Amino acid sequence: MEEIKTLTDKIKAEAFRLGFSACGTARVEFLENEAAILDKWLKQNYHAGMKYMENRREMRLNPAKLVEGAKSVVSLAYNYYSAKKQTSGAPIISKYAYGRDYHFVVKEKVYQLLNFIKHENRETEGRAFVDSAPILEKAWAQRAGTGWIGKNTCLIVDKKGSFHFLAELVLNIELNYDSPITSKCGDCTRCIDNCPAGALVEPYVLNAMKCISYLTIEHRDALPDTGKNLASRIFGCDICQDVCPHNIRFAKENTEPQFNPPAELLNKTAIEWQNLSEENFQKLFRHSAVKRTKYSGLKRNIVISD
Repeated sequence: MEEIKTLTDKIKAEAFRLGFSACGTARVEFLENEAAILDKWLKQNYHAGMKYMENRREMRLNPAKLVEGAKSVVSLAYNYYSAKKQTSGAPIISKYAYGRDYHFVVKEKVYQLLNFIKHENRETEGRAFVDSAPILEKAWAQRAGTGWIGKNTCLIVDKKGSFHFLAELVLNIELNYDSPITSKCGDCTRCIDNCPAGALVEPYVLNAMKCISYLTIEHRDALPDTGKNLASRIFGCDICQDVCPHNIRFAKENTEPQFNPPAELLNKTAIEWQNLSEENFQKLFRHSAVKRTKYSGLKRNIVISD
């Protein structure tokens, strides 16, 4: 129907106005193919200590369990890439944590989009998600044509790269649906070849227990022997994205001021990181995603990465 197409076009236009790099739509349905992939991944214990991935299976695979009467998923991508560099020789923090916690920044924009849709269609009900619910974000992004899942398991937005936060709106209204984008990874294996921990055990498969991002953020205990080569990373890891040709060619500096890294973070030397106090940690990362690892976790990582 023309009304549905018009509404969908308005949603996308507003998403781009709000700063999103990509916006796609998909029909709500049970993710049958992804169910088999998820079950195999869990059976291999590749989720490591993320035991929550074993819970709410039906909810993860079917957004209709999250929103009553759900008919559509709006998939969104928001650029966070930064070419800014930390002091040479200092331990490295992932680009996504340079500025203000993305949960707050991006979710505010997603809610603005949801309110816009409700204004355009009074019958709209739905929920907004930014890495905050049992929903397979990358699977829905791929279905909605927002991008494709690369061999490094990151969502790659066509001609814009993978340095993007993902978000979703699950709505009770019909929309005009997009088609998935065919993978453009081709024969490239740079992400797999350059992972210092060997976490990408095969194309499109990540073993979290080997992944530097998992070990420096989610893993709370002492690091296993296999995780003691952090490649100077102390919070997250961008290596598999940094070497990706789609990022080398297409990644552009984000335009969100709240993602700008403070000068103190960029200028801190290796010695200053080693001497980081809890007071300085709390001050520097007061509004940052780095808080997730806590002071004790970051100090553990700093010592090991030295």
